[in-house]
Amino acid sequence: MEVLSRAEWHELRDAHVARMRRFTGPHQERKLRKEKHPVMDFLFTYYSHRPVRLERWHPGPGVVLEDAAEYLEFPHYKATPEGVTLDVESFVGQRAKTLEFVQGLLTATLSRPARLGCFGLHEWAMVYRQQPEEVRHNAWPLRLGSGGTDQVVEASRIQCGHFDAFRFFTRPARPRNALQPTRDEQLLNEQPGCLHANMDLFKWAYKLEPATPSDLVADCFELAADVRELDMQASPYDLAGLGYPPVRIETPEGRAEYVRRQAEFAEQARPLRERLIFVCQSIHGVTSLR
Repeated sequence: MEVLSRAEWHELRDAHVARMRRFTGPHQERKLRKEKHPVMDFLFTYYSHRPVRLERWHPGPGVVLEDAAEYLEFPHYKATPEGVTLDVESFVGQRAKTLEFVQGLLTATLSRPARLGCFGLHEWAMVYRQQPEEVRHNAWPLRLGSGGTDQVVEASRIQCGHFDAFRFFTRPARPRNALQPTRDEQLLNEQPGCLHANMDLFKWAYKLEPATPSDLVADCFELAADVRELDMQASPYDLAGLGYPPVRIETPEGRAEYVRRQAEFAEQARPLRERLIFVCQSIHGVTSLR
């Protein structure tokens, strides 16, 4: 067990809060102004981790905090003679199924080669043949207009294997997808080149809190924020006015840029996926999850 003095863990906690407030602060300011943001809102709406929870620091398993009685107010902590630490038995008792699912999904994803070249067409399929008022981010124009957007979809091979992206496809777009992913097939379909699978590392990190060390949650969140930028730059929306120049996936040059950045994100996600698997193993035991 690593023992941290109150001064030591306060320093770590304060650094984490400052790191996350670069994101939570602007989000909360926009919320007060009732101002929507088509890129960053996704990180706080699609993902259900509230800003106050994102700012909360947890040390993870195997760490004892001296003089930390306030942590006993949070679930899955216990007092020991040395200080306060994660109550692993309590956590596993309530979250065993989540642990098993997350480790299984991440391990399966890690075992596969990255498939590149989907070109972010899932966002195009989400607006295919919709009326302007039906488009999700209708406060921002489509770069090619409705007709041009539909033409890109019809001229492309869509091959999205991520169920939580596919479920937002418009009804006419679904038959155009080369795959028909379902929730039950999630472990069979997810692969490390998928932007959404890599953004979802943030989701799996916070779903395992407080067992996930907050530095890992923050790393996953920052990767999700970077990936989300590409996700929307490659979308059919014109977001240049917000500082997001388009990645024009309707052109060969744009597709090449998308694949290059997609591959870079797959490499960045790999160690995070490995660290999350290790968290599962360390708190639940390797053999009990096999």
